[in-house]
Amino acid sequence: MLSKSLEKALNEQINFEYYSAYTYLAMAAYAEDIDFSGAANFFTIQAEEELSHAKKIYDYVNQKGGRVKLEGIEKPRFEYEGLVNIFEEGLKHEQEVTKRIYKIADLALEEKEHATISFLKWFIDEQVEEEESFTNLVKKIKRAGENEANLYMIDDELATRTFVPPTKDSL
Repeated sequence: MLSKSLEKALNEQINFEYYSAYTYLAMAAYAEDIDFSGAANFFTIQAEEELSHAKKIYDYVNQKGGRVKLEGIEKPRFEYEGLVNIFEEGLKHEQEVTKRIYKIADLALEEKEHATISFLKWFIDEQVEEEESFTNLVKKIKRAGENEANLYMIDDELATRTFVPPTKDSL
């Protein structure tokens, strides 16, 4: 059984994951509007990942006898200053997600809630990958500069991203 404090923290994360999906969909819409359909695909897939993360935590709270409480989703930012900016903002967002996951992990450690510690390890590892991915993309887009051919090559690469839902074995 989850403590009330862990249940509350996990519920906040569920809601933040839904907000993250909403944020990434807004970024996808912006990318589409500035004619970077590959980047739009990247952010749409990112939104799908966030929805799957929310569902993982949702299922875990239920499995541990807690109560899921969904809240309203805050309106995301929808204006950016170009391709580099949306990826920089995506990186900042992932860094915020990491902080939030660490805070929940710290609480689980403090409470000696070993099942939750084990559960959160997947999310901690996932955040390392997320931050690395965004960092590399920001660097690549900055290197491309204003060279349209280079930017469209990157966009073509982003168009190939697909969503692969996590499996039980990946937990």
